[in-house]
Amino acid sequence: MTVQTTYHTAEIQGQNVFYREAGPADAPTIVLLHGFPASSHMFRELIPALADRYHVIASDHVGYGQSSAPSVEEFGYTFDRLTEITLGLLDHLGVEKSVLYIQDYGAPIGLKIAHRHPERVLAIVTQSGNAYLEGFVTEFWEPLFAYAKDPGPATEPAARAVLTAEATKWQYTNGVSDAARVSPDAWTLDQALLDRPGNAEVQLALFQDYKNNLDEYPAFQEYFRTSQVPLLAVWGRYDGIFGPAGAEAYRRDLPEAEIHFLEAGHFALEDQLDTITGYIRGFLGRVLH
Repeated sequence: MTVQTTYHTAEIQGQNVFYREAGPADAPTIVLLHGFPASSHMFRELIPALADRYHVIASDHVGYGQSSAPSVEEFGYTFDRLTEITLGLLDHLGVEKSVLYIQDYGAPIGLKIAHRHPERVLAIVTQSGNAYLEGFVTEFWEPLFAYAKDPGPATEPAARAVLTAEATKWQYTNGVSDAARVSPDAWTLDQALLDRPGNAEVQLALFQDYKNNLDEYPAFQEYFRTSQVPLLAVWGRYDGIFGPAGAEAYRRDLPEAEIHFLEAGHFALEDQLDTITGYIRGFLGRVLH
């Protein structure tokens, strides 16, 4: 029997934050943190697959999905700010402890929460969510880091190219073993939201700020060493953004980390839902007591 997902909006620090919720309120909570250029829509099938046993929450970051998307003049788009909003939502919902599922942009947000509030984190599931310098695929990241280092007319066109329909479709289809398993609704929705007036500037602001997340990697790694937080990595073997080395690096500080490579790309949930769900259920069944 499928558990019903419900849809809500909460006002957090003056912004409307949209979130999906399912599962029993008294069960362990899993917080799903999406990446670029997606939204909580990327978890639309994972939520009911876990909600029979867990309380599942998936929010849209400000600037994405159905959440507020103020202009860059109205809101300071940094990963620290998005982290504050996420913590505000969890406080609003009374979520004191949770499992964090981090993907892409969701990784710095989730890891900032974990590092700063380790008592709030029961376990981490990472799907193409980096915490180490290993794994950054040069072809994808080189133009973005060049723009972040020196934003201007020489570097901005290459950064803007990442916001095109072609690039968004590539994120979903690159490395996929069977493209027929990936619904075009996913990249079509993402692109429609990217194309909203003023949203390109939002994305460029976050491209500029992303490099600051790397400065916190040593602190994240120290958190891993001191906490030995249970961690599961489910990673697309053919991810053209965060390569397999990003997953393998976790074992440096978390020797007991459980790591699985999937025959998939960056958005592995699109065609490996059942496999990922099985790994998560098995992992959480072992580490949550």
